Amino acid sequence: MSQEALLTVRNLTKTFGEGEASATVLHGIDLDFRPGELAALLGPSGSGKSTLLTILGTLLKPSGGTHEMLGVDLAAASDTERTRFRNEHIGFVFQFHHLLPDLTALENVMMPAAASAGRETGAMRSRAAELLDAVGLADRRGYRPAAMSGGQRQRVAVARALMNQPELVLADEPTGNLDRQSADQVMTLISRMNAETGCCFLISTHDEHISARCRRQVELLDGHLV
Repeated sequence: MSQEALLTVRNLTKTFGEGEASATVLHGIDLDFRPGELAALLGPSGSGKSTLLTILGTLLKPSGGTHEMLGVDLAAASDTERTRFRNEHIGFVFQFHHLLPDLTALENVMMPAAASAGRETGAMRSRAAELLDAVGLADRRGYRPAAMSGGQRQRVAVARALMNQPELVLADEPTGNLDRQSADQVMTLISRMNAETGCCFLISTHDEHISARCRRQVELLDGHLV
């Protein structure tokens, strides 16, 4: 594993609202993530996990501190620059898969690349098919989400997150809506894709069983690193 940081935040803060109505959710967070890490983000509801993930995913700007990834100052970047960076370098997996119901598994996986380019290509279809093969869904390429189980839909979501070959995948409670067997299958898949692709995975979870399978644990409490 490279010793150079993939992502660095220093003294990161986030405050919502102004004046007496303001609420500070993150207090001076210092973190580094390196290429190929498999890390769990832990903490009770209200601890700031979702806010931190949203900032790391460039969907929200911090109130203070620095946020750099791949040498790019994302805290100072424009919205357009952040959107471009996000599309090229960051993947997302959510608790509720957020697959488009009218698209097939193959079309859902291909969506991040097709949306960026404004069109579909044969190369995109080939990569999406390879990813579905990799997550064990070669026989479900033409299925729509309603025809698949919850675990299968999450495996499609993992494949979609990897479509643009990101350096970082942020997973927000990716097994929170699954039974134990399906959750274990999705976590096994994430571990394997992490090892095979070298992509860094940061997984927000309340599940100690899931966090124990990560090589690193990061815990937040009331907006502070524990």
